[in-house]
Amino acid sequence: VTPECLAHNFTNEGGVGGTTRLLKNLCGLWIVQQCRASWQRSGKNWGWDQLTALAAESAPLQTIIDSSHPSLVAPNDMPAAIQELAKQSKQPIPESTGAVIRTALESVAAKVSQTLQELDELIGRRIGRVHIVGGGVQNKLLCQMIADASNRPVIAGPVEATAIGNLLVQILAENGKIDLRSVRSVVRDSFDPITYEPQSVAAWKERLAECVGR
Repeated sequence: VTPECLAHNFTNEGGVGGTTRLLKNLCGLWIVQQCRASWQRSGKNWGWDQLTALAAESAPLQTIIDSSHPSLVAPNDMPAAIQELAKQSKQPIPESTGAVIRTALESVAAKVSQTLQELDELIGRRIGRVHIVGGGVQNKLLCQMIADASNRPVIAGPVEATAIGNLLVQILAENGKIDLRSVRSVVRDSFDPITYEPQSVAAWKERLAECVGR
């Protein structure tokens, strides 16, 4: 790990078969989950699809906060914490449920885009596409936002990535004739991912430029 990697909070993580990957942990849908939990405590039991629909109907690119800010780790009231960060950064304060969720999702997408740019610089080449696996792929709005913010295609799926990986690693351990390349091909051949192409690139580029240094 170079000093540049450390400066951007990247590290190395060991993987199957002696592999190593460059890693940076980001806060994802935790923010949305905690918003929903906060509203549930006040008697508003929003479903996931309802929240995403409300976010989709809200005005885009109004407020982008630091989704990895320490104040978002475990606040008592996540919507209020988001609003406070908006206030501190002198941006429009999201008031409605949809606006709060839209702020959360766009902020996650912005952080992913920023991290990809850092990664490009660290490895000396541009990452051409983004793979998203796990439950987050079910949020189509977020997948499209990441494609737009990063100006890179997003390949989403499979959803049950953890269970699939666990099963295949066990098979890999039991059968010495199968290698890592083979089990990866099993995943590619068994699931049909959804590809999200960048769309609102110019608007995102302009908005992210405004957020630099904020």
